[in-house]
Amino acid sequence: MSDAPKPDGRTLERFRVIVLPHLDSAYGFARWLTRDPVAAQDLAQESMLRALRYFHAFRGEEARPWLLRIVRNTWVDSVSDKGMDPLPLEAAAERAVDGPDPEQSALAGDRRRHVAAALAALPVDVREVLVLREIEDLSYKQIAAVLDLPVGTVMSRLARAREKLAVELRGRLGRSEHGLPDL
Repeated sequence: MSDAPKPDGRTLERFRVIVLPHLDSAYGFARWLTRDPVAAQDLAQESMLRALRYFHAFRGEEARPWLLRIVRNTWVDSVSDKGMDPLPLEAAAERAVDGPDPEQSALAGDRRRHVAAALAALPVDVREVLVLREIEDLSYKQIAAVLDLPVGTVMSRLARAREKLAVELRGRLGRSEHGLPDL
């Protein structure tokens, strides 16, 4: 296993207070990485176990980026160990939409499906920077910590990722550069 000390009661309580509130973020990021809700649950669970195992190394910096980095590293390890290919993201496109107006709900659901499908079609390195910024709402500095990149690289990747997402969405929606449908 590892040389990490077994967590005591005080450490477990600190972990519950500091890291456990970010479990939803860990699962959400895992879902975008794996593109499979069941695999995302497994990844989030394994990541939380790793986070607990190595919580002694946590030095009080921000817990959310620290945990998301563990999620990413765990995913990279599992992909390289198993030689697996990510599965299509169909489940995220089927999320229920809240809203009192059925027509607005249907339109919002349609937009969400288009965005989810376009995001899922992007390469992993593009998708992960977009998810961390736009969905998980991390700062550039936090994303840099998660991805182990300089902040400038994060900024440039994010700009390119947004451009690629826009191109993908235009293609899916049948729209040209000016936003009108192609005739």
